[in-house]
Amino acid sequence: MKPLIGRIPVLDVRPLVDCGRRPAKAVSGESFLVTATVFREGHDAVAANVVLMDPSGRPGPWTPMRELAPGTDRWGAEVTPTEEGRWTYTVEAWSDPVATWRHAASIKIPAAADKHDIALVLAEGAALYERAADGVPKHDGREAVLAAADTLRDETLPARARLDAALAPEVDAALSRHPLRDLISSSRPAPLLVERRRALFGSWYELFPRSEGAVVTKDGPPVSGTFRTAAERLPAVAAMGFDVVYLPPVHPIGTTHRKGPNNTLTPAAGDVGVPWAIGSADGGHDAIHPDLGTIEDFDHFVETARTLRMEVALDFALQCSPDHPWVTKHPEWFHHRADGSIAYAENPPKKYQDIYPIAFDSDLRGLVRESCRILRYWMAHGVRIFRVDNPHTKPVLFWEKVIANINRTDPDVIFLAEAFTRPAMMHTLGAIGFQQSYTYFTWRNTKQELTEYLTELSGEAAAYMRPNLFVNTPDILHAYLQEGGRPAFEVRAVLAATMAPTWGVYAGYELCENTPAKPGSEEYLDSEKYQLRPRDWEAAEREGRTIAPLITTLNRIRRRHPALRQLRDIHFHHADNDAVIAYSKRSGTNIILVVVNLDPHHTQEATVSLDMERLGLESLEGHETVPVRDELTGETYHWGRATYVRLEPGVTPAHVVVLRPSPPIGGSPTS
Repeated sequence: MKPLIGRIPVLDVRPLVDCGRRPAKAVSGESFLVTATVFREGHDAVAANVVLMDPSGRPGPWTPMRELAPGTDRWGAEVTPTEEGRWTYTVEAWSDPVATWRHAASIKIPAAADKHDIALVLAEGAALYERAADGVPKHDGREAVLAAADTLRDETLPARARLDAALAPEVDAALSRHPLRDLISSSRPAPLLVERRRALFGSWYELFPRSEGAVVTKDGPPVSGTFRTAAERLPAVAAMGFDVVYLPPVHPIGTTHRKGPNNTLTPAAGDVGVPWAIGSADGGHDAIHPDLGTIEDFDHFVETARTLRMEVALDFALQCSPDHPWVTKHPEWFHHRADGSIAYAENPPKKYQDIYPIAFDSDLRGLVRESCRILRYWMAHGVRIFRVDNPHTKPVLFWEKVIANINRTDPDVIFLAEAFTRPAMMHTLGAIGFQQSYTYFTWRNTKQELTEYLTELSGEAAAYMRPNLFVNTPDILHAYLQEGGRPAFEVRAVLAATMAPTWGVYAGYELCENTPAKPGSEEYLDSEKYQLRPRDWEAAEREGRTIAPLITTLNRIRRRHPALRQLRDIHFHHADNDAVIAYSKRSGTNIILVVVNLDPHHTQEATVSLDMERLGLESLEGHETVPVRDELTGETYHWGRATYVRLEPGVTPAHVVVLRPSPPIGGSPTS
């Protein structure tokens, strides 16, 4: 039986998802930290490294690990997979005889210990260096290592000089690149799924195509917009810097129990219904609503987005109206009540009489097969991203099978889980295959809430659950936005765009639409879910009723700075005012600092105490500052360890600054 622990113990390797039964996740070019506990008996030195194995089975150059904090035995190294596919990573631990010898020799020789002992130490070192030289390429320092071995044997030189030769920088560098490794012990290979960049980074814009170009008058029935009229909106969406345009369901809508404006149960003849009540005599999930046009019109919309360098994400809502063809063709796919009727959807006290949920356990295999057929139909029409509606109300096993089936042949297809539910379900959906997840961000508004939540999302959870920070949705208009007006919309946009690599807005956010259906409700008044909502975008821009310029600037900043295109490195800095939050993100030499006033009603002042070591500026003295450029305004400030800021809602709600390290400048730090 193979021992569970190697000669050098390698324990608690992370990231490790579901004990290694599922892969950790990354995207091509994304760096992430691999850690492990490594130690050995006695006092001999140990070391460790990470080996990445690419999808072809080729091991890459191994990455040396360092002890993360002295005396903890916890080692870590950042690794970066360079292509998409299924990788593995392994931690190798080993005894480091050169480091062990150097430590002992550096103590004994300066202390002028017993001459015989010193002679033995030097002889042992020479033999060790000769053995080490065998593993150093001739062109990469072997001669320097052999010369050090010769010097260690040279009895005409003082012992100190012989030791110094062994510790020379060029020798140390060669042995660092090609160390002598004894007793190599490996962890079990851990799986790593590397996906395309869009799985991690993107800016989403949600719109209802039926509202774009719609005509609503008091005298006649409303006229729906179409894919052709919606395509005319795309250049403005692209100009704001969005990468993904997301469409709610575009399928035929049932008439049975159709909902009217503001969720009424008494619709008028011209009321358009809820897009999530999918299915009618015109077809089901693989059909286009006739009012929106034809499949050729949909193709035109997708192609228009593509030419504007945007992708189309389509809603996949696995539910039906009572008029869906499945109701008669597959009655076994639905739950029947005691009176024989099919149960409609409920989330007490909410009732969705126009929607039938699916019952999965009677024919799971058939539902998997049909779902994959539908998804592949839309994939054939250019859709490579699906926002999945309420996945937490369906079996986890079902989604694992569906996503595995699709990604087996099309690994570029991305699934976003719209699951505002308990943490265990949200995390599990991420682990079993969903590339992105909605989050609780909308309900995290205080400094403590945001700090705790983003620390969680960017920590170990980042190995399997990628957050998409939507600032609003057709269902969620938080009280913060209702009560805070335009400054609140600006604050939440800054936070979402800079805290995570993927964020999103629902159309109308840029107009700061914030009227609730009723006090205490998170529903919009005259919600677009139930009726057409054409907007006069040109008038809003002309009258200055839009924060589109801010959104455009934020998306431009995100594209410009690698630090904002990654998730795993967010660090919070102390601000002596609970209404002010400060955090930094770093990618290599690119460092972004963000300071935000969370109070949309009042000007707030604070002294921000920057963690200079985290920013790579630990050498600065207390009075020294560095120049920083505010990417929102273009202004340059000088910030130091203690920096005063004053943030006024509607004027300067936040600083988003990039560090521009240069020779320190004395003076008082100020903004």
